[in-house]
Formats: sequence, structure tokens, C-alpha cells
Amino acid sequence: MTIAEYLDPGQWLNPAHGPLYVQLRKRIEAGIASGFLAPDMPLPPEREIATLTGLSRVTVRKAMAELAERGLILQRQGSGSFVAPARARVQQSLSRLTSFTEDMTGRGYRPGVVWLERGLFQPSEEEVAVLGLAPGAQVARLARLRRADDRPMAIERASLPPDILPNPLAVTHSLYEVLGQAGLRPVRAVQKISAVNLGQAEAGLLGVAPMAAGLRIERTAFLPDGRVVEYTRSIYRGDAYDFVAELRIPEN
Repeated sequence: MTIAEYLDPGQWLNPAHGPLYVQLRKRIEAGIASGFLAPDMPLPPEREIATLTGLSRVTVRKAMAELAERGLILQRQGSGSFVAPARARVQQSLSRLTSFTEDMTGRGYRPGVVWLERGLFQPSEEEVAVLGLAPGAQVARLARLRRADDRPMAIERASLPPDILPNPLAVTHSLYEVLGQAGLRPVRAVQKISAVNLGQAEAGLLGVAPMAAGLRIERTAFLPDGRVVEYTRSIYRGDAYDFVAELRIPEN
């Protein structure tokens, strides 16, 4: 298939499916996610894309600007637009209990956060059961989009007992740093990892195409006395992470 065939509006464009520039952006995003539009591959000029799709230059320019803002394409003055180079994947150990901030800083990345939710709330039945909350107790919640060098990496939703984290606003970067200062940092955790396809909202936050591959991780972390201190549900980009575990043959 050629790029002209891939951008054929008869294959994907539908005025009833939202703004035209968003549809074009998603079409190019899907081509990048699938590998059809490979890293460093040159894209047709905006004028040519407008001709191929029947869209206006303004519509094409807006779609390309959003792709550039998300880091999916590079726009080089005098050379045109190119699919962004493949980025290095992050290897994360499954044998060490560390925070996202510690992981990214240790690898030379600049960690960042976009807050989605932070405060004390009425708990769900699941939170009550996992955290062992008393009747009528609230739950501390932290929901964050985690970034590395401005690249969206993961969506994290952490729940903690309110006596462990009475003031969620005290967490500005690292939750484990705040817990450590209070002598309440977890010492072990159980994680469950499963493969998922990202829904539209999750994909939008992570800057990838809907239905792109992702990893769902549920983590329950414990204090030395066995009390559950943290219950976190995270969605990671499938194209950004490799989780690594060391396996040993048990000694007889």
C-alpha cells in the first residue's frame, strides 16, 4: 500500500465522526502505531496531503501541528515533515520496588507529572476491600499522567488509607518520597500485569492511537507489618516499556 492509498479519504473520512483534522491526525497516528509509517520516514507535503484527502490546507496544517506537539512527527524547516525516530524503550525491573520518579531519574530522564485527580474521596467497594478501610472512612487518591522528558509514559491511579496520606496535596512529585519522610514507605508489593488495548481516553492522554497496545498493572504494596499501604492501577504505553525479571533455579 502506498501513502496515497493509505490517505484515501474513502477508507476513513466520515464527517459524522468529529472534526476533520482530528480524523486525519488519528489516521496518521494509526499508521505510525502500526509501523506502516516507519520512523524517520518522510511524509508528503501539506499541500499534497490536502490534495490526496480533499481537505483544506488549514485542516491539514492543524492535524500536522498536533502530531508535532505529541512528538509523533518532526517538522524541519525547508525539509518537510518526518515520522519521529524510534525512541529508546525503558527497561523496568520487576524485582525492585521503586517509584516512577526514581526510575526515570536513575535512567537520565526528566520526570514530569500532569495531575488528573488529587484529594480525599468516598472510597469504592474495591478500595474498601483492598485497603481494609473502616466504615465511613475516606480514601486518599492520586491520579497522574507520568511523563519522561515531556513524553507521556503512564497513567497512574493510586489509593491509600487517609491515615497514611492525610494530605494528598503534599505529594507534588514522588509519593514514595513523602511516605518515606513519614516512615511509611512500603517494603514489598504484589503486581499483576496484563496486556490491553488502549481506549480512546487513555490513548489521548498517552499520545498514541486508540487500540494501541498497552500494559495494565495492579500493584498492592505493604508495610513491614503486612498492612496494605498503597493500591495502584496503572496503564503503561506498550511501545515504551519492557518489564524485566530475573529468574533463578531454586536450590535443593
